Amino acid sequence: MISTLLVANRGEIACRVFRTCHELGIRTVAVYSDADENALHTRVADTAVRLPGASPAETYLRGELIVKAAVAAGADAVHPGYGFLSENADFARAVLDAGLVWIGPSPEAIEAMASKTRAKELMAAAGVPLLAPLDPDVVTGADLPVLVKAAAGGGGRGMRVVRELDDLKGALEAASVEAESAFGDGSVFVEPYVEHARHVEVQIVADGHGAVWSLGTRDCSLQRRHQKVIEEAPAPGLGPDVERRLHSAAVAAARTIAYTGAGTVEFLVSADRVHFLEMNTRLQVEHPVTEAVFGIDLVALQLRVAEGGTLEGDPPSPSGHAVEARLYAEDPSQDWAPQTGTLHRLSVPGVRLDTGYGDGDTIGVHYDAMLAKAVAHAPTRAEAVRKLAGALERATVHGPVTNRDLLVRSLRHEEFGSARMDTAFYERHLTELTAPAPDPYAPLAAALADTHGRSRFGGWRNLPSQPQSRRYLVAGEEHEVHYRHTRQGPAADGVHVVHVGPGLVVLETGGVRRKYEVARHGDRVHVNGTTLTALPRSPAPGPDHAPGSLLAPMPGTVVRIAEGLATGATVQTGQPLIWLEAMKMEHKITAPADGTLTALHATPGQQVEVDTLLAVVDPS
Repeated sequence: MISTLLVANRGEIACRVFRTCHELGIRTVAVYSDADENALHTRVADTAVRLPGASPAETYLRGELIVKAAVAAGADAVHPGYGFLSENADFARAVLDAGLVWIGPSPEAIEAMASKTRAKELMAAAGVPLLAPLDPDVVTGADLPVLVKAAAGGGGRGMRVVRELDDLKGALEAASVEAESAFGDGSVFVEPYVEHARHVEVQIVADGHGAVWSLGTRDCSLQRRHQKVIEEAPAPGLGPDVERRLHSAAVAAARTIAYTGAGTVEFLVSADRVHFLEMNTRLQVEHPVTEAVFGIDLVALQLRVAEGGTLEGDPPSPSGHAVEARLYAEDPSQDWAPQTGTLHRLSVPGVRLDTGYGDGDTIGVHYDAMLAKAVAHAPTRAEAVRKLAGALERATVHGPVTNRDLLVRSLRHEEFGSARMDTAFYERHLTELTAPAPDPYAPLAAALADTHGRSRFGGWRNLPSQPQSRRYLVAGEEHEVHYRHTRQGPAADGVHVVHVGPGLVVLETGGVRRKYEVARHGDRVHVNGTTLTALPRSPAPGPDHAPGSLLAPMPGTVVRIAEGLATGATVQTGQPLIWLEAMKMEHKITAPADGTLTALHATPGQQVEVDTLLAVVDPS
């Protein structure tokens, strides 16, 4: 029996595993980097061990340090979570060699699936349908489009869709560089890219006594940059024959490598055709939707199997439908740029919320931008989708820009509602889904609440005053609002001000009263779901940058400079010049116009802050 368990991970998944351990009476051990010293997973664990450093390479990817921490803390088991070392066979061996229980499949099973190219060979031999890899040296225009993909790792890293033959060489090089940086393995391969396919996966759990449970399907088609955004269970609209083939292939995959524990087999589904993608030999981020539908705890099942227990009888019967949305600190309208800063408040009432952050925590640059996963379960798909969209719309998210509005609009989009989505959903609809639609009365509510808060007596003066005005930046546009104080209270043209109090403003327009909850943190004001930036009455002069200056849009690391790029080079509009990596995502900095590169300040490996001057392109 496991008595003390260390989670070789951080954030949301560490907190998730700890929750089950506490319910089972298992003591918990966290590991933390210097950047995570006060993180939620560090705070909720019974014991915590420091991993010196801040970057993943210095900390959560150092298997020898984690094993040493487990031994020092008296742990007798290690759970890898997902990401980092969760699919590293050498780490699993190191844990076992130290006399500890490994919560996962055998190192041999991990190794068999670790390379996507080797996995495809094994699955082909087992009769599992798949897309055969292509030799990049003989790819022709007839083979396009193709997908360049990292042989190791996951999470969308090291992947490029190629639609023009001339782009293949550059895509192979770029994917290899990214894969080497992310996984320490720059191997890549090429396979056909299936247009308008759905991403469907099957959750399996297997014990060491020959039982394999196939726990339904999940649809993970809504993705950005090949990373999942919204997932659901069961996958809607699959015919019985497709479902049968998916479950049969998943079980065959598990038996082929003598799999034990929880794992996921991923497929592309196009019409009635099924193609094996890969097997993830770990717990998936989206596992809560399966838990909700089947009424189980997958972490508890992992622990049971690791202790030598059995899966008794048939798997439980599914009930209802579940949908999960990943809340990211990112700006979808700005090429999904990750955001950093203080998360002042996070609350999504009415649904399950798995998170690695608490109110007041800092979102840094070193790790993934996911703040939380919100999960809704209901008797039908339509009810689950409506429940989740409503919960996110009413959520309190005060801090950096997030994808919350995108999630709400995605869930309410007609294509998603009718289950006709595929992996190109955001390629088709991102512009409309990110179009600004702030509440026109949010700036007025912000101004009234702010003025009330600054009132000496917490109220309004009896004598009329001169008209007042305030300026706010909303969705990149400046808004100026005007109001005045009267003997009856505050007033604004065309609006009846019903109530102004600490954090709450009630306005009436056209006979309809609306409530506005207002919270201010520095110059940021949150009014219901709208975020505003209060502008000073007299703007301070900003830094004087030359025209054509390229500034870092976020804190991060310069990982690459375009080959041969140097001062004096001629560049063209949209030409990639510099690549930044921030929060596990890579971002291209492109030339804003045709011109000459007159300055290049960025160097590979350089750590930069937001608005750091990287280069200058002279358009003249």
